[in-house]
Amino acid sequence: MTVDDIAAWVEGLGGVLTLRPAPGDGSPALAHGDLFFYWAPDGVLPPGQPFATVVTKDYPGEPSSGLDRPGAFRVNVAAGSEEFRRRTGVAPHDATPGATPDDEVVAHPVYAALGWLCVVNPGERAAADLRDLLTAAHGLARGRRERRQEI
Repeated sequence: MTVDDIAAWVEGLGGVLTLRPAPGDGSPALAHGDLFFYWAPDGVLPPGQPFATVVTKDYPGEPSSGLDRPGAFRVNVAAGSEEFRRRTGVAPHDATPGATPDDEVVAHPVYAALGWLCVVNPGERAAADLRDLLTAAHGLARGRRERRQEI
């Protein structure tokens, strides 16, 4: 899977606003080249965090995922507590993130306690799981937004 494949899959779920920081748009240079996916059917950036991201570099102060390799990237997904527990066997707040091997769903190296999972360089082995996770995260984000609008 490529970054473009991931973006097309997520955007195909509908109601998605994708932020693509780039030079000249006022975004921090560190975020250039990364993608941030929000549930925003009205096209307006909602408050809060995205439901998924694609990062193309290791961020300073975070454990390395080996994204310094040409073409390497990591897909991060707000999976939620239930899905996180199902995939890892532990509650998010009990996770001890470790290595981030290629093409494997693992706890996010920084945001595991918040129920985030990730996949570095998704390929054939993790593709179906990643699509399932992205679909579920999209649904969770949609549900949160709809509940906020009812209040």
